[in-house]
Amino acid sequence: MLKLISERGSATVPQLVDWLGVSIATVRRDLRLLDAAQHLRRTRGGARRLESKGAPRLKSMSFHGNLQLNVERKRAIARRAVEMCADGDTVLIGGGTTTFQMVDFMACRRIRVMTNSFELARHALASSDNEVILAGGKIYPEQGVILSPFEGEDMRYCYANYLFMGVHCMSSLGMMEADPLLIQAGHRLMPQAQQVTVLADSSKFANKGGMFLCALEKIACVITDTDAPDAGVQMLERAGVQVLIVAPHLN
Repeated sequence: MLKLISERGSATVPQLVDWLGVSIATVRRDLRLLDAAQHLRRTRGGARRLESKGAPRLKSMSFHGNLQLNVERKRAIARRAVEMCADGDTVLIGGGTTTFQMVDFMACRRIRVMTNSFELARHALASSDNEVILAGGKIYPEQGVILSPFEGEDMRYCYANYLFMGVHCMSSLGMMEADPLLIQAGHRLMPQAQQVTVLADSSKFANKGGMFLCALEKIACVITDTDAPDAGVQMLERAGVQVLIVAPHLN
């Protein structure tokens, strides 16, 4: 939707319904969310793009840069995520520095790992005997993900017990990401699992802005750390999201 409005300057609700093949209610809901996140401006009967002059540009930090942040929190969250898995499970793991930490705790498990993260797949193959299935496509090293140029082909035939994924920001709107490629990756992974679990250290509740990935109702569980704000935890619980809180992992 953002791409279409950005390219055309503006669009009406009926045009978006026709172009995207979704319902009027879906278009209107997403326009409200995107307007609230200041990615476009709603107009009577549609929306227009925001002028780029003076507007801040979002750029995510590189995968390797983020890998050094909040390591103890991320490792505790990752360990709890692995504890959710049983031998024989198939798990889908999105690219990200918190999900990457899961590999160290999977060595004693017997699970099938599907991922769009080249770094995670390489580390998992080197440190465990688990089966690893890697998505095909182009490697984007800054974001740490692989995306196929063919819509829906990368994970089309994969289905998992759990999807574990990271996030840029948790807000009342839902999950937010800082990079369009991560939005695309998330949209491709989410339909392929029974349950979506988000790994979000407490800093994710302080982050602001981002691009809308999905509403809170799409998330089954969030794993965070003991520094997560009460207001953020209550926000998730009011939306029906299970919240698991862990203490930082010091080992």
